[in-house]
Amino acid sequence: MDALDDLSAATPGAEARLVAALEAMETAPSTDWRAIAAPAERAERLAVELGRPDLRIRARLLRADVFSLEGDQAESGRIAHEAHAWATEHGHAYLLARSHRQLSLFFYRVGDVADALAHAVQCVAHTGEEAAPAVRARHLSTLAVMLDGNGSLDEARRRFQEALDIATAVGDARLSLQILNNMAYTAYSYQRLDEARELVERMRALQDRHGVPLAATDLDTIARVEMTHGRYAEAEATLRPILDGVAEHLLDEGKVLAECLLTVAEAQRLRGDLRAAQATLDRAVGVCEERGLASLRARVRDEQSQLYAAMGRYREAYEEYRVFHADALALQSAQREARARILQAVFETEEARRDSIRFREMARRDALTGLYNRRFVDEQLTPLLADAAEQRTPISVALIDLDHFKRINDTLSHAAGDAVLQQIATLLGQAATDDGVAARLGGEEFLLILPGAGSDDAVRRCEQLRRTIRAHHWQPITGDIPVTASIGVTTVEDGRGTPSALLAQADHNLYAAKRTGRDQVVADAT
Repeated sequence: MDALDDLSAATPGAEARLVAALEAMETAPSTDWRAIAAPAERAERLAVELGRPDLRIRARLLRADVFSLEGDQAESGRIAHEAHAWATEHGHAYLLARSHRQLSLFFYRVGDVADALAHAVQCVAHTGEEAAPAVRARHLSTLAVMLDGNGSLDEARRRFQEALDIATAVGDARLSLQILNNMAYTAYSYQRLDEARELVERMRALQDRHGVPLAATDLDTIARVEMTHGRYAEAEATLRPILDGVAEHLLDEGKVLAECLLTVAEAQRLRGDLRAAQATLDRAVGVCEERGLASLRARVRDEQSQLYAAMGRYREAYEEYRVFHADALALQSAQREARARILQAVFETEEARRDSIRFREMARRDALTGLYNRRFVDEQLTPLLADAAEQRTPISVALIDLDHFKRINDTLSHAAGDAVLQQIATLLGQAATDDGVAARLGGEEFLLILPGAGSDDAVRRCEQLRRTIRAHHWQPITGDIPVTASIGVTTVEDGRGTPSALLAQADHNLYAAKRTGRDQVVADAT
């Protein structure tokens, strides 16, 4: 990055040196974001002088990331949208991937996880072989974060692991730590505590082996995991370098200091050092007010109410919690308004609004197969049942599960397994004629919704699908390993029922199909 200091358009080899500097900044650790701000601005000016609009866009996307980490989401979003428009117009795959990633992070930070996932999917789809391994790993990691945010935990794990494998293969210890941290925090969030602890141990081992410092977000994750195992003093010690101000270079985001202070205050309260906890909370209040961290300030009030209760000051605890509750409600309203202002500032044209609708539709699609996903099913099954009830027409639901699918992944490869799932998706799409809906719920489990199909019709269609799957020419993909499916189908004749009851009955029938031999259709008992 320092190589840009004495660089001008007249310098021999300026263009190649600019490209090398951009690559270095694009693969720099997140803790270096402050150091990237000025070089990215210089890179943008130099790209203009050289007449290279593509390199200018790359530099602007780096600046967008800096703006985002500084808290200016509107400017970050505007840059990302402009970059995406340019990349689309010029068919520039690399910049399409980079701009989709920045848009994904933008939507994630303003609270729209559906659009965040849609852009993350497109980011990975446009990441070609020319992308540096570290860039590819970052894109996969971003997709994993967004899959996790949308509830696709197994898919998120898989993408995290792919990203980690790449980072490990190229020896990028800092990136490996970042990915492990995301994996550990995800496991912690879903209370998979043994898994979280194992990942934290891997982070520590990687740090010891390579001498790479842990960022503040890494240390906060480690401390949180330590607290779940009752190791409160260890959690405080983990964050001590941040608290003592001797590791400010590790603060990889503007709000992380307040996050770390909040974690330490909770650890101190839980180990019984209430005076220290109060002092730490007072410091957290100062940081929140100085930096305008409203959401964290509300969380500090919540912790303060718990600290007052631990002190036996119950009236003050109640009052603090009451203020916290009021602040939380006000914050939700303010965040909605802020998000609306940001989105209006970023997407001011009708084309952008059409893009938003298109990308929202993409978020309802499974990234691998293109079928609808569980999110879509959760949104649409209730109104489909309501329509059936109003018109007094039947509706059927079928759960399809591939038999012994794990054997394909274990014996052949995940790539072979993916190819099978994609072909199954094609066959299901053909089975979902008329108003039918085909969806992938996760793993090797699929769903068919058949509005207007009575029991006999649904069973007939499911039998046809089962036979089609069995008879398909799988040998180019799986060799001698057959592919079959078990199907559980259920019907409500007048649409009266709930989505959960309908899915539960279909699942019951699917279980019966598997228990009694697989490769068969089981419907409701008559």
